[in-house]
Amino acid sequence: MNYTIRLFSRKSEINSVKGDRVAGVSYALYRMSIFQLCLFLMLSSSFIESNSQRLNRLFCISIVSVCVMCVAVGRVIQKLPDGERIAGVTSLDNLLYVLRSTPAGQIEVYDTKSYRLQRHLSVPGLRTGRDMTACSRNRCAYISDGGNKCVHRLALPGADAKTWPVGDIPYCVSVTDKHSVLVTCDRVRKIKEFSTDGKLLNEVSVAQDVVSPGHTIQSFSDEFIVCHGGDYNAVHRVCLVDYDGQVVKAFGGSKGSDSQQMNHPVHLAFDKNKFVFVADYNNHRVLLLSPAMDYVHEVVARDKLNGLPTRLCLNADKTCLYIAVNNVMSGRVVVVKV
Repeated sequence: MNYTIRLFSRKSEINSVKGDRVAGVSYALYRMSIFQLCLFLMLSSSFIESNSQRLNRLFCISIVSVCVMCVAVGRVIQKLPDGERIAGVTSLDNLLYVLRSTPAGQIEVYDTKSYRLQRHLSVPGLRTGRDMTACSRNRCAYISDGGNKCVHRLALPGADAKTWPVGDIPYCVSVTDKHSVLVTCDRVRKIKEFSTDGKLLNEVSVAQDVVSPGHTIQSFSDEFIVCHGGDYNAVHRVCLVDYDGQVVKAFGGSKGSDSQQMNHPVHLAFDKNKFVFVADYNNHRVLLLSPAMDYVHEVVARDKLNGLPTRLCLNADKTCLYIAVNNVMSGRVVVVKV
C-alpha cells in the first residue's frame, strides 16, 4: 500500500479527506531533529496496517499530536510602527529596508535585533516605487520604478544610486542565485533578466493563460516561479514556468479562499529548501507551498495580519519572514518567526 505525506493543520482538513489513504504530516518534518524524526516514525509505524479506515482515523490523530509538539509555524514576534503604505521590503546583513509609497520614495532602515529605526535613505528620481529586493553579492538594493520604466540600483549601506531602463513598466523584482535581477512586467506578461549594471540577459514572454503576472523568483531547476491573477481576473495561481514561458505545474485555479485557492497572489519568497511563501493578498493570509507546488498550510492567517499582505522577504538565515501589510491609508511590517 502506498501513502502520500500531507499536512493537516486543522481538524477540518482531516475531516475533508476521511476515507482516503492519506498519511498527514507537517512542513515541520524537514525541520525536525533526528530524535524527533525517530520518535515520529516509531509512533506512526504502529498504525500502518492493511485496514485503511483504522489507519486514517488513528494515524491522523497521532500526526496532530506530533505536529503540535514539533512545530510553531507563523509566530508573530514583532510589528513595526504604522506609516505610509509600503511598496517594498528587503533585508541585508542585520538591517531591514522598508520602501514607503511616498512621492519622495524614502526608505526606512531598521536594526533587525532591536527593530529600531536607524535612518532614512532617499532614491533620487524615484517616481513610483513598486517593489524592492537586495543582493548580498553586489551589496545593493534594486527598486522598480513604474513611473520611469526603470530600475534604481542603490548601494548599501550607503546611498550611491544608479538607474537603468527596463523598456516596459516594471512591477516586482527578485535576485537569482547567479545574482542577476528578474523584473516582472505585468502589462506585457514578460519576465526580463538583467545583470547588476542593467544589461538585458534574457527575456521570456509567459503563456497566454498567465494573466497579470505579479512576482517572479527562480526555482531549484533554474526555471521560474510566477504568481498571477489580479482583482479582475478569473484565474489565480502560482506557476512553475520554463524558459519558453510555458506552465510546467501550477497551484490554484479559480479565485477563492479555501486551501486550494487564492485571491490575488501578489508576492513570493522561498526558504533554503525552496518551500514557497505566497502573499495571498485579498484573503489576508500567507500560504506555504512545497517545491512541487503543493499546498502545505497557512503560515499567517487573517487575524494575525489585520491587513493586506503586499510584499514578502526572508532574512539571510531564512528564520524570519518580513511581511509588508497595507491598509487603505497605512502600512506596517509584521515579523514572523518561521
